[in-house]
Amino acid sequence: MGSLSTILSHPDEIYPLFKLVIAITKAKNQIPFHEPHLAFCYSMLHKVSKSFSLVIQQLGTELRNAVCLFYLILRALDTVEDDTSIPIEIKVPILIDFHRHMYDRDWHFSCGTKDYKVLMNQFHHVSAAFLELDKGYQEAIEDITKRMGAGMAKFICKEVETIDDYDEYCHYVAGLVGLGLLKLFIASKLEILNPDWNRISNSTGLFLQKTNIIRDYHEDINEIPKPRMFWPREMWGKYVDKLEDLKNEENSTKAVQCLNEMVTNALIHVEDCLKCLASLRNPEILLSCAIPQIVAIGTLALCYNNVQVFRGVVKLRRGLIAKVIDRTKTMDDVYGAFYDFSCMLQTKVDKNDPNAMKTLNRLETIKKVCRENGAFHKRKSYVKDETQSKAIYIVMLVLLLAIVFIYVKSKPI
Repeated sequence: MGSLSTILSHPDEIYPLFKLVIAITKAKNQIPFHEPHLAFCYSMLHKVSKSFSLVIQQLGTELRNAVCLFYLILRALDTVEDDTSIPIEIKVPILIDFHRHMYDRDWHFSCGTKDYKVLMNQFHHVSAAFLELDKGYQEAIEDITKRMGAGMAKFICKEVETIDDYDEYCHYVAGLVGLGLLKLFIASKLEILNPDWNRISNSTGLFLQKTNIIRDYHEDINEIPKPRMFWPREMWGKYVDKLEDLKNEENSTKAVQCLNEMVTNALIHVEDCLKCLASLRNPEILLSCAIPQIVAIGTLALCYNNVQVFRGVVKLRRGLIAKVIDRTKTMDDVYGAFYDFSCMLQTKVDKNDPNAMKTLNRLETIKKVCRENGAFHKRKSYVKDETQSKAIYIVMLVLLLAIVFIYVKSKPI
């Protein structure tokens, strides 16, 4: 749940954290143990992504099952891609044919580590549950898996050199996820086709994937037996000769400048993300899609101008994520959250940064979209809460000390 000192230093997050724990417990209790294949899938989903497991719980049963299986199939595909110990001549055919393997109840392939290894070894549970879905869901999942596998296979033997390469790779591994989810929503008849959905759904995926690529630099660069990195040379080549040089302390200034350019590039997609979310009609679908996007803009605000990205793990506090989940109910809340985190990021912009003006312009555009479309003047601000929580903490500490003093004084000597 988070360290005690962190929780106490942000007392306004205690209640949302408590509600989050209850929601996680409720999600576990909803696992359909009377259906062994689905029970495995939901148990595995909770292990590989607690946050995603939580946000899809509010969906109706039929759609929730389809989204759960869609996520696990793509997670399995991603596990094959990520395992650098698999020889290329074995890996590439598996990626290309993965959309066929999921129709085979007996297929499995041992790779990955920890929970991902369990997922791959017992993939027959996923296949069996997938074959129980309605045909419309199956076709949507098969189409996206086929296209993603082909794209991953392409980049196994291809470096990410240009920004166009970067966008193309992110399209294959994440933009297609956004499109696939919308296909599932349409198949459920809870959403209708929007003319712009191909473009804007792609942007939602690119925004999430670029955030993950930025945040995970330290973990990815130290991957064994060898790292697979997706920062485009067109960007990092301006600052260092080798991508791994960014983690060297003597290159801290250049590393942060490169990081800031990466964040600025990710911000390009925010307007389309907001358009996509605003076009969703079903409230449960909106919330399941919006929360990951809000966490992404919050993560970028945390990573921007932060050299710790090159030293270790940088991620949002669990309490802040709990607060996002607790407060996000409508599209107005989404606009408000994006506005707040944009303000937070804006305060960190160094005017001497080479991309400062570009960053500030993009942030102003995002804030303008939020102001013009969202009625969030009466909501609580994440930015103000960051400062207000310290004052609350002091008040609580004083009250606690007063209670202790009264108690001690009332005891007979």
